[in-house]
Amino acid sequence: MIDIPNLRHLNAFVEVANTQSISKASERIFLSQPAITQAISKLEKSIKTNLFERRSDGMYLTDAGERYSFRVQRALEQINNGIKDAIRIGKGDKKTLANSRVIAVTTTQLRALLAVSEAQNYTEAGRRIGVSQSSLYRASRELEDGLNLVLFEKTSIGICISKAGQSLVRATKLAFSEIRQGLDEITNTSNTSAGNIVIGSMPLARTCILPETINEFTEQYPDYTIKIIDGPYQDLLYHLRNGDIDVLIGALRFPTPVCDIKQETLFASPNSILVRKDHPLASKGEVSLEELAKQSWIVPRQNTPARKMFDDIFIENNCAQPTQIIEVSSQALIRELLLGSDKLALLSKHQAYREIQEHTLTIIHFPLADKERPIGITLRKNWQATTSQEHFIHLLREKGLAFSGIQ
Repeated sequence: MIDIPNLRHLNAFVEVANTQSISKASERIFLSQPAITQAISKLEKSIKTNLFERRSDGMYLTDAGERYSFRVQRALEQINNGIKDAIRIGKGDKKTLANSRVIAVTTTQLRALLAVSEAQNYTEAGRRIGVSQSSLYRASRELEDGLNLVLFEKTSIGICISKAGQSLVRATKLAFSEIRQGLDEITNTSNTSAGNIVIGSMPLARTCILPETINEFTEQYPDYTIKIIDGPYQDLLYHLRNGDIDVLIGALRFPTPVCDIKQETLFASPNSILVRKDHPLASKGEVSLEELAKQSWIVPRQNTPARKMFDDIFIENNCAQPTQIIEVSSQALIRELLLGSDKLALLSKHQAYREIQEHTLTIIHFPLADKERPIGITLRKNWQATTSQEHFIHLLREKGLAFSGIQ
């Protein structure tokens, strides 16, 4: 978990940035001028950057301060909205809802909320963020009392987060992600190549567009931290929407499954039926559907676009589907199963591009009209990429154009 500054310090910073005055900010957030001055000083020290130019006529944001202010204001707005949503869902009283503001909670309390939501018990949650169980429990109770909500529910399997709490968890993750991006933006003003991006990767992206993009990107940004998270689409989509992932790359879903994301097609990937080079069907001309139905197949899991394309081959032609089926999602396992047996698999040409070029796998001749998979990126609608993250997206688009020429 990244080191998030004190929320009160961030709130003071935003008010001074908006008013260009410590005295005016003091009147708006009911903190003394010395307290605000100290808060800004501690914030600048913690991020090792001057955020303001102190002049006789006021406080003016530096270039780094402008970038950071943009991110912090978005983060505080996320938390404020999360608090309001949590109170509505938890059916809190109208007075609490009217007075709900980010200043009512602390970074420690929100870190406790996230840790417990992930660990589902106080002992493990405390270990993960390096605090005692008693301190974590106290922060959790203070958060509940401050918002007058039930956020933590004890069950037979551990501590679960209530529906109201889940809304606040999501808002907090999105807010912390914004702050992380703000720190990256400050780093970029120093002309360094440091920063972070978290990528959700589905099978096809791992074998074609993503490796080339990462290799080219890291030549320009050698100190950049890139984290790749693999998993099923629904899991990756959940983490994208909750701010754990910045961009999701792979097969797109139509219609778009939720309203708070946007999809962009990079290229369409044609599917082929692949087998090992010495497969009995490899030397034949065109293979019939009846022959395919008798074969042993390696197929994707249910409720995926690739599985639907496989099923439709037989359904659309009123042919009985194969009965010898193995469901596999691992590209490495699919490859080894194909090389060591007479099994067949419906794969994208991009997904098996290297194996086809090296002649370890070959394509069976069978017409697969309209069996293309749109491959692209999925983003949160309200996500604002940093300069370096935008460059990564730009490289993905360039690679997409190059891969669209592979037929």
